[in-house]
Amino acid sequence: MADQIYFEDVHEGLELPALIKTPAPADLVMFAGAVGDFAPVSYDLPYAHEVGLDNIVIQGGLKTAYLGQLLHDWMGPQGVIRRLGCQYRGMDYPNRPLTCRGVVTRTYESDGQALVDLEVWTENAEGFRTSPGSATVALPRRG
Repeated sequence: MADQIYFEDVHEGLELPALIKTPAPADLVMFAGAVGDFAPVSYDLPYAHEVGLDNIVIQGGLKTAYLGQLLHDWMGPQGVIRRLGCQYRGMDYPNRPLTCRGVVTRTYESDGQALVDLEVWTENAEGFRTSPGSATVALPRRG
């Protein structure tokens, strides 16, 4: 995890350090068990083939969790994720790199909180944004 990021350190256009994940099939099974998402396309290869897929696919919820990790790791222990959402626009597969990225789109104050809006996304090895989304985080101010 990075050091604490403060509101004063952030500006529009600031890119977050990329988070690269390469989940194995076992990670998909563990996630399914943790959240109760037992869609067979995420763990049953013969079923995935039966429905026309080349491989099992990473759950959308797991990709959202990775984006949450991206934000958490960037903002530090005093930051708070206020909102995070994304759309699932492409399939991602296990044992392949999945890169989580983000960029600051706005900084502002509301109800005494120092807030930062971000564009966030996952992208596959070809650079296609498979899960575009947005987030708002609250950051502490310096002293």
